[in-house]
Amino acid sequence: MLQVYKTSSVEWKPSPVVALATCADDAQVAAAREDGSLEIWLVSPGAVGWHRLLTVHGDPNSRVSSLVWCRSGSRGEAPGRLFSSSIDGSVSEWDLFDLKQKIVLDSLGASIWQMAVAPSNRSQLHKKQANGFVENGYTNAKFDGGDDESSESEDDVDSVELCEELFIENTCVAIACDDGCVRIYSISDSEQLTYNKSLPRVSGRVLSVAWSPDANMIYSGSSDGFIRCWDCKMGHEVYRITVGLGGLGGGHEFCIWSLLALRCGTLVSADSTGSVQFWDSQHGTLLQAYSFHKGDVNALAAAPGHSRVFSAGSDGQVILYKLSTDAVLPDDEMFSSKVRKKWVYVGYVRAHTHDVRALTVAVPISREDLLPDAKVKRARGKEKPIDFSYQKWAHMGVPMLISAGDDTKLYAYSANEFTKFSPHDICPAPQGPPIQLVLNTVYNQTPLLLIQASYWLDIFCVRLKEGAVIDMGSGPGGFASTDMVARVKSKASRKIICSTMSSSGVFFAYSDHVKPNLFELKKHEAAKSSWVIIKRKLPPRLPFAHCMVFSIDSSRLMIAGHDKRIYVVDVGSLELVHAFTPCRTELDEALPPSEPPITRIFSSSDGQWLAAINCFGDIYVFNLEIQRQHWFISRLDGASVTAGGFTPRNSNILIISTSSNQVYAFDVDAKQLGEWSMRHTFVMPRRYQEFPGEVIGLSFPLSSHSSSVIIYSARAMCSIDFGMPVDWSDDHDLVHGRDSALKKLQNSPINGKLKRKLKGHELETRINSRKNFEFCAFRNPVLFVGHLTKSSALIIDKPWMQVVKTLDAPPVHRHIYGT
Repeated sequence: MLQVYKTSSVEWKPSPVVALATCADDAQVAAAREDGSLEIWLVSPGAVGWHRLLTVHGDPNSRVSSLVWCRSGSRGEAPGRLFSSSIDGSVSEWDLFDLKQKIVLDSLGASIWQMAVAPSNRSQLHKKQANGFVENGYTNAKFDGGDDESSESEDDVDSVELCEELFIENTCVAIACDDGCVRIYSISDSEQLTYNKSLPRVSGRVLSVAWSPDANMIYSGSSDGFIRCWDCKMGHEVYRITVGLGGLGGGHEFCIWSLLALRCGTLVSADSTGSVQFWDSQHGTLLQAYSFHKGDVNALAAAPGHSRVFSAGSDGQVILYKLSTDAVLPDDEMFSSKVRKKWVYVGYVRAHTHDVRALTVAVPISREDLLPDAKVKRARGKEKPIDFSYQKWAHMGVPMLISAGDDTKLYAYSANEFTKFSPHDICPAPQGPPIQLVLNTVYNQTPLLLIQASYWLDIFCVRLKEGAVIDMGSGPGGFASTDMVARVKSKASRKIICSTMSSSGVFFAYSDHVKPNLFELKKHEAAKSSWVIIKRKLPPRLPFAHCMVFSIDSSRLMIAGHDKRIYVVDVGSLELVHAFTPCRTELDEALPPSEPPITRIFSSSDGQWLAAINCFGDIYVFNLEIQRQHWFISRLDGASVTAGGFTPRNSNILIISTSSNQVYAFDVDAKQLGEWSMRHTFVMPRRYQEFPGEVIGLSFPLSSHSSSVIIYSARAMCSIDFGMPVDWSDDHDLVHGRDSALKKLQNSPINGKLKRKLKGHELETRINSRKNFEFCAFRNPVLFVGHLTKSSALIIDKPWMQVVKTLDAPPVHRHIYGT
């Protein structure tokens, strides 16, 4: 049995999410954080959870205020082009191939609050099938509000029409500015935005902006409490709406934070009084008004069929409103009846502990099917299975709502069955700090931890307390203590991108946005507790890096530069030994770098092999002895690489885990799949296919005779022995199709309120007769798992409520009954 040491003494302070956007094909979601970083998430259906495809480190001094993702120009390519506005008045484009932030519009001299992209011209081609479903998976149902306004009808699902899009030459974007102007720019194939016109300046700040579905009108909301409708071509004001109770106006403190124009002719507004109001966009008259929020309403979003609207605000609530149509019979039977639109309140969900800043709607379009012949014997029980499970509603083509905010979390909801299922926690451990464990150091074999924060590196000694070792099946966990050795701050408070430490513990390095830096760690002989940090000078003109690693003997430092080359530096002489150019064929080695940037890098235990993985999942294997590229492995089954490493038992075997919950073992010397993968990769047991959370790392036992590996996410870990076969008969004891150890991660259903049941011990475990693919689920988010010996491991976790207490923004006050 594996013995576990635990510690929670790591500083972890993730950054709030300030903006969300969905790409043109609705399959990816961009999340901008307050620290200037941008994350790209793959919208995932089925058992396999969401996966963070990319992280782009932008300017931490320029806070993003809004994101727009659009198809533009003559290319019209998916996923399109991603732009962000900033409080400093500039507009940036995010290059998702080179992982760069590029300024495309210099500061306008006023803060930008919001951007909106004009809808493209569409030629609608209605494609219906006899069974009532359209080709992309949406049901083609008409608006049907039903009689029960407080519940959701199962038949009331969003209808989405397939369209053949005719891309205009230039896409227009409207920018809401702090100086009271709405400025319109064109997005072309060039790198800069082209100025078109400015709408007349108004009193107050323009805080929100939206286009009409036909792109002929622009709606703006400002801090003076007015909504204005503008003729886009003529540039003049068509009408003005006074937003406020009783039509009295809101004064200077009445802010219109968000606007939403729907295809049914309804304009939705969200304001600082907690009101969500529905207007007739043709005449500017009020249809309905609701004030269920107990604070500012920050964001609005609509389901693809535009029959459902979601609002979110500073009270942490996400509320659903649904369109109902009532037939009104006229007095004179000669005239046809009219249809009156009515928006009704359905319900709310409160998953966030802090303000909700952004909403967006995404649609999974990547299919991740279950395994063939996956018939599972289910345990019989007196009660029906809990009506939760992300798998029950997150299917291909079914729209889902995404929310994010000051608590740094992202949640996914069923757009069609919003109040029926609990939200899905997309990232249980947002922005988990990179951690490296170094064993058998030159300092009396003392293990060292290197923990990377945004602006400094922490080095700790790991000390194991007597009697703290526990057995995984024996109950609550034991603990390990960490003593700080040193804290190295980055120069000029530059944000640290990557870091690494040598296996001897003598050298460590990091890179910021300017250059990589190398340091030597020494223990002062005069005093046992005194440590000295010496900076070493790397060769000049080395580019900053996306990732780096030391060779096993600590003699060389491999740096994956942002210029798409891999540099090998001799640590002793501090000279550049070689520079690799990753390529797909040997004929491309002499050409300039053209492959995507390298974001992960691993070295073998014998120092011969170097595996580099780009941001899209392609793998390049280099032979460090002859200094040549040895092999290229194209993206595995269209999935991204989540973790990898060379086994200590055989330095030629490279283990790779992917976002589709597959594990591959490659024989890099023979340039082929390893023997285990040839037999088992495509017949992984279902319990691993349903592995909860995104895999963030793996750990090998420190033994040349061990063939096992621990693969872990923030929610669970799985032990795989490559020396044993995959036994499908082990799936017979699944409960409701899921491993009972993993089933404890589920939440209870919600009836108006979210209730989480955190049961069990600090470490939820399941002990059975399995010899392979043994699971262990965690209660708290886990940041790191690493072997200390062949039979013991260190687990670094953090109770989420401790993380919440460190956030700068205050949590939402919730009244507790009886207090």
